[in-house]
Amino acid sequence: MQVDFIIVGCGLAGISFCEQLRAHNKSFVVFDNKSQQSSTVAGGLYNPVVLKRFTPVWKSKEQLQMALQMYQNLEAEFDVKLDHKIPVYRKFSSLEEQNDWFTASDKPLLSEWLSTNLIKNTNAYIEAPFGFGEVLETGRIDVKCLIETYKTYLLKNNLFYEDEFKYNALQVNDETIFYESIESKYIVFSEGFGVHKNPFFKSLPLVPTKGELLTIHAPDLKVDFVLKGPVFLIPLGNDLYTVGATYDWNDTSNTVTDKGKEELLGKLKTLISCSFEVVDQVAGIRPTVKDRRPLVGQHSIYKNMFVLNGLGTRGVMIGPYVADQLFKLIALGIPLEKEIDIARFS
Repeated sequence: MQVDFIIVGCGLAGISFCEQLRAHNKSFVVFDNKSQQSSTVAGGLYNPVVLKRFTPVWKSKEQLQMALQMYQNLEAEFDVKLDHKIPVYRKFSSLEEQNDWFTASDKPLLSEWLSTNLIKNTNAYIEAPFGFGEVLETGRIDVKCLIETYKTYLLKNNLFYEDEFKYNALQVNDETIFYESIESKYIVFSEGFGVHKNPFFKSLPLVPTKGELLTIHAPDLKVDFVLKGPVFLIPLGNDLYTVGATYDWNDTSNTVTDKGKEELLGKLKTLISCSFEVVDQVAGIRPTVKDRRPLVGQHSIYKNMFVLNGLGTRGVMIGPYVADQLFKLIALGIPLEKEIDIARFS
């Protein structure tokens, strides 16, 4: 089989790059063995503001524009609902936080994202005497549905291999990449934390960050917005809510823990007072980078080998943007932005 690209990894990064290839009529195959779960356990929020510090997300406007168009296209093609528009309310813990919010809302890069209307709390089960600030242009992507739908499409078209990628079976020369029975012009590795096993890119400074999420059933809560306090509370419908997330830099397993559950429940109980039942718990390893920028670029020796990784906690927003950057590098020779280029670590 001859293709233009081999893609290793079918999470948010891999799918975003596949969409670039489909848009430009490039042939490809995808390898993924479900070993990494960072995308499948993602909360899926897109939010242009760092709510801990009231600062803008890097390239937030460009990211949102490209991401939302991609999800809209996929919804239309596959007849699924992926993009759930929903406001994000940041709980204020003091008058000082209120003041900080309104100060931030005057800044040029934040004024279009931070509402200047103070929202008063009317929910008896939420403790928020200082009210909320609303982030505009926010929503939730159903990442699980996205990945399942996309894999179904790939399988139907014989483009998907649910196998572990064998790096020692890869043969690379200046013009062609050979992998088992496949001959390709290029290969792109988008395997998340799995890159630590990749002999070609394992030296990249990717920091594995384990995250755990709970799903709770809270029939009395009746919240129709994302609530950001000590944890995120994300409504899913049918009185179900995602609660997340934890950050653990020491545990690199995909196993759920009592420690993670207790941490999330402890924080949740300071946010809501109604009764609820935990109905699910999941865990995955986020591919994060210390400078909070993705890892994108070309191998220093093998010029037809590339990496697209390190999307961190904002993969639904940044994935399509950096995939576009990588495609332009490969197809048009347009240099990557320095902030995301792996050359910054050379």
